[in-house]
Amino acid sequence: MKHVTVLLTAFLISGSLFAEPGTDIRQLMYHERYNSAETSLHSLLKTEPANAGAWYLLAQVYLEKNKDKELKDTLAKAPAGIMEQPLLRSVYGHLLLKQNNADSAKYYFDLALKDSKMKDPAVLQEIASANIDVKEGDATYAIDLLGKALKKDKNNPELYVLLGDAYRKLADGGNAYKAYMQALEKNGKYARAEYKIGKIYTSQNNPELYVPAFSRAVNDDSLYAPALYELYYHYYFKDVNMAKDYLKKYIDASDYDVKNDYLVTDMLYATGKYDAAVKSADELMEKEGTHAEPRLYKLLAYCYKELGNPEKATGYMNTYLSSQNDSGFLAKDFETMGELYASMTGKEDSAAAYYARASMMEKEDAKKMIYFKKISNLYKKIKDYKNEATWLGMYYAAKINASNVDLFNWGLADYLAKDYPMADSLFTLYEQKYPTEEFGYYWAARSSAAIDTSMEKGLAILHYKGLIDLYAKDTTSKISKKHLVEAYGYIAAYKANTEKDYEGAIDNFDKLLQMDPENNDAKRYVEILKKTLAKSKNSISQAAK
Repeated sequence: MKHVTVLLTAFLISGSLFAEPGTDIRQLMYHERYNSAETSLHSLLKTEPANAGAWYLLAQVYLEKNKDKELKDTLAKAPAGIMEQPLLRSVYGHLLLKQNNADSAKYYFDLALKDSKMKDPAVLQEIASANIDVKEGDATYAIDLLGKALKKDKNNPELYVLLGDAYRKLADGGNAYKAYMQALEKNGKYARAEYKIGKIYTSQNNPELYVPAFSRAVNDDSLYAPALYELYYHYYFKDVNMAKDYLKKYIDASDYDVKNDYLVTDMLYATGKYDAAVKSADELMEKEGTHAEPRLYKLLAYCYKELGNPEKATGYMNTYLSSQNDSGFLAKDFETMGELYASMTGKEDSAAAYYARASMMEKEDAKKMIYFKKISNLYKKIKDYKNEATWLGMYYAAKINASNVDLFNWGLADYLAKDYPMADSLFTLYEQKYPTEEFGYYWAARSSAAIDTSMEKGLAILHYKGLIDLYAKDTTSKISKKHLVEAYGYIAAYKANTEKDYEGAIDNFDKLLQMDPENNDAKRYVEILKKTLAKSKNSISQAAK
């Protein structure tokens, strides 16, 4: 919400002046130091219980801190005469609107507007703020009210900032920017307006524009904590040293909040001070007890991972995963678990499972395939070729410019997994995509041979012949002679055993021996085949007589 007015002027209520709290309190609220403002307002009300302005600002503090119960209790304790004032009725309507009681809220808003005769800019502003702040509020109505308020208080920059907020709620960035610039025309050092301009550009993820805007806000007011925080957050992912500097400035400009302790602990990790981060996290957990945020377990896990203690890191990550809501998980959480298990001997299956969960959380194929590759490598390490092939297939499908190596690795994994039909399909595809390379022909032949173990169908012949034909065209002789020897030997065996073509078999063995003259097996088979051929011819000759 962040809309508290700090330029609230005195105005008449029921014939008496609306007492205005001191400048210090208003400055605290402008800088969003609500805890300090609350303490000061309680002290003021002890001495001035009839100070309507203090009651109003205390109500604003509770609205900003989303303390609806405290706000309701506070309004119930206010003197009856004060609660009858239009401004306090507007605040009560604000509370009712937050509690989804729109009809009752409208009743109090209308009553406040009637009693103030639609002329009190503070009342108009409060009702507009409520409609901007609450999701179900009417931003168009808020714009109308602010227009009326500006006719009464045309130099109040906060009214223009609220007007900008109303336009932002309507997703009208152009008019929002215009309104924030009008605020700066009224007060050139109004840091909140620069901050709001920065927030327009953060919603567009445009650091080239939001960083200068937040920087101008800090230059205008070095204690404006919201802008300091935005600069810290931006540089946390860009320049950890600058982030550290802005975090210190933010904490110095803010009221104490345990959330700041979390930020300091995060920064210790980010700057590589892992031991100090562990100490800080342990202290936070002891102080917070059951209220400690689950992310402390994750931070401790990350620290111990960097400190080379994967077992302890894994323990903390498991605690984090069991204590955090599913909606709070990031792909990085499961990736970290994968990395931890991958660093432990015998935990490859667990590592793969966590990488798989990380991959399911990613929407971009480019990021998914990184996990697919890691998983396939894990399964390759433990010789689980079936799973390796599955993930290499997913990797190949996700990679936009998949290479011949990617296709080969996928096919080889299927071959090693003894899924020969799949391997045959992949290496046949390799032949088609890369016809000048031997690997597709050779491994398609081996896959087909593994399917057709009896050589009855001759499935491998075509692939082996393709390899031989490629060799005939390869003037540089880069093709493996070992593969060619295997091709000639297979074709020779097929011709001898299946086709009974002994001359063809001898011819292929001769070609084999040209490649490998010392191949004794081939020499022996040639002799046997020649004898068999001679007997066959002799039998035919005898039969002819």
